[in-house]
Amino acid sequence: MNDPANPADALRAALADLVDGLPPRQAAQAVERLIANYRGATPTDAPILRDRADVVAYAAYRMPATFAAVRSALAAFADAVPGWVPGSHVDVGGGTGAATWAAGATWDGVRPVTVLDWAEPALALGREIAAAHPALRDVRWQRSRIGAALTIESTDLITVSYVLNELTGPDRAALVDAAATAARAVVIVEAGTPDGYARVIEARDRLISAGFQVAAPCPHSAACPIVPGTDWCHFAARVSRSSLHRQVKGGSLAYEDEKFSYVAATRLPVAPAPSRVVRRPQIRKGQVLLDLCETSPSSPHEQLRRRTVTKRHGDLYKAARDADWGDSWPPSESNPPTQ
Repeated sequence: MNDPANPADALRAALADLVDGLPPRQAAQAVERLIANYRGATPTDAPILRDRADVVAYAAYRMPATFAAVRSALAAFADAVPGWVPGSHVDVGGGTGAATWAAGATWDGVRPVTVLDWAEPALALGREIAAAHPALRDVRWQRSRIGAALTIESTDLITVSYVLNELTGPDRAALVDAAATAARAVVIVEAGTPDGYARVIEARDRLISAGFQVAAPCPHSAACPIVPGTDWCHFAARVSRSSLHRQVKGGSLAYEDEKFSYVAATRLPVAPAPSRVVRRPQIRKGQVLLDLCETSPSSPHEQLRRRTVTKRHGDLYKAARDADWGDSWPPSESNPPTQ
């Protein structure tokens, strides 16, 4: 049963009502065009969401996936900064406000929130959808061009989700620098593609240069151990598929996995994960193979390493069987296994 006080349930119900009014063919065509823009790497001088038809299709199709990805990133950040709750939040390029819903699902309470976006139809629909959730009724929806000229008021938390791919290199750099100046914590989420990962790493480097520490997903603020061009760091969040998802993509699965890359960085004291599971764990007879990004006891640098957890590790083996892609490792009460 859905709980109207739960942000995820409230968002799901609001979007279901929205989908009821969508002409199926028009929605599918709009979604297919939006997917091409979302997956692309070409900056645009105009908002991708152009009118209400675009925005309704986007909200119905993309908001659940964006919510799930940002919620995962914020949860990892919250684990690394326990006890801290943002007193204010600015969602840059927030469109219909998925990251705003995700922050509300991560931290209880009501806080001043501003959503900045250059697409007025997206802001209007975001305001309409947010009316379904009491904690979001006072969110400020402000039209702003996202780029070098953007001014961001001081705030505790800034989220930037699926925005950098729409910007030129100089505008991306200016936006990250502005976020670093304005906020105590910055969380950036991009598509889980090689290009999305490259944009995240670029932003990560700029945040570290500005004095931030990485809270997640990395266990350290040193250079990423992945050799450029050989692989990319990304994670997955499971999303329930709507009838619109099934219409556009075909198939009958009730879910899909949203692939995303992210960095969460802060000026606050931080306790990052000892290591992070960076691939789906491989469960075999009597053992679990974990691909980890970790820090070496003898070196300040991150490294990628496969660790094998077997039945002889007892409770740790049980934890490994339950571990998921993107999780911190090892569980806080356990010691890491030796191979």
